[in-house]
Amino acid sequence: MGAVGMGGGGGCGFGQGADCIKRAASIIRGSRDAVAFTGAGISTDSGIPDFRGRQGLWKRFDPRMATRSFMLEDPKAFWEFYAMRFEALAGAKPNKGHRALARLEGEGLLAAVITQNIDGLHVEAGSKRVIELHGNIRNSRCEDCGAVRTTEECVGFVRREGGVPRCGCGGLIRPSVVLFEEPVDMFEAALRIAQESDLCIVVGSSLTVYPAAAIPDVVKSAGGRLIIINADPTPLDARADLLIRDGATPALAGITRALGLGKV
Repeated sequence: MGAVGMGGGGGCGFGQGADCIKRAASIIRGSRDAVAFTGAGISTDSGIPDFRGRQGLWKRFDPRMATRSFMLEDPKAFWEFYAMRFEALAGAKPNKGHRALARLEGEGLLAAVITQNIDGLHVEAGSKRVIELHGNIRNSRCEDCGAVRTTEECVGFVRREGGVPRCGCGGLIRPSVVLFEEPVDMFEAALRIAQESDLCIVVGSSLTVYPAAAIPDVVKSAGGRLIIINADPTPLDARADLLIRDGATPALAGITRALGLGKV
């Protein structure tokens, strides 16, 4: 178990891992409307690289490739990048972290999952109320008429023809994900959930991508509590009621056991 500690705005005193896992379980058990806010770190144990870590995606690729302007300027290169991303995600399966959150929801201890991830693993793990802030890479849509295609079909075309997927109407087909420079369509729905929550459990997010990263702050500013589970520091660490400096999978699996819900 990694280093853990208590926050609350005045710095962190680091203690024993088992104690903080028990403390997290106690906070969750005592909450009324808890929400989980997840980032790329919850999916790394499913073989999906994060974005800003030591081996992160943006260490190997220019983030501009995920912008709307790049898609319009060079749709062929854009689709080659997203074909690579889809293929990296296609075989991924939910891990214990995803299943732990689904278990918490099933037991009435978690009201919703708000995720920055586009991999769809929360839904596959069994979570029912999932807000995918940045969309889902498994589907694609026409920029002009909105017709839906599977991304698998589009990637097959890219690999087979070496071209750009086009709709019957002539419009560009693009993955149903939120690109840089685009608004976050589901932000208002996530904001409403956050405003009604008394606890936010941040899991595997660097809390640096806005507006999504504002969600935990909304819960905290409204008087709710904040648990942060992340391997690296975040800008909100000093405001956390509890910090668990560990990977998502061991921490969430430990919390599930501490709640008496067994293994995931």
